[in-house]
Amino acid sequence: MLSMPDPFELPIGAGGIGEVFLARDTKLERQVAIKLLSEEFSKHPDRLHHFTQEARAVSALNHPDMLTIHEIGETNGTHYLATEYIEGETLRHHPQQS
Repeated sequence: MLSMPDPFELPIGAGGIGEVFLARDTKLERQVAIKLLSEEFSKHPDRLHHFTQEARAVSALNHPDMLTIHEIGETNGTHYLATEYIEGETLRHHPQQS
């Protein structure tokens, strides 16, 4: 299991389903991005199930243009998704190409 430091190093984003933090995987000595799902999102079993199914499907893929999912889990009642951390701008900051 991923050792999740507390507090996380740095908040790096937020969206409709939760917040994303830069964290340190102390076992493998690497930076990771941790998405903590909001309590509101997590209390809907159907949404949580869909999120988990999507994470499983994505984690089965391997492509240079896709984020690697390291772990999905729950600790102390908080559901999370741990992914590789890629430094740089978010896609939200890039203009859409037609």
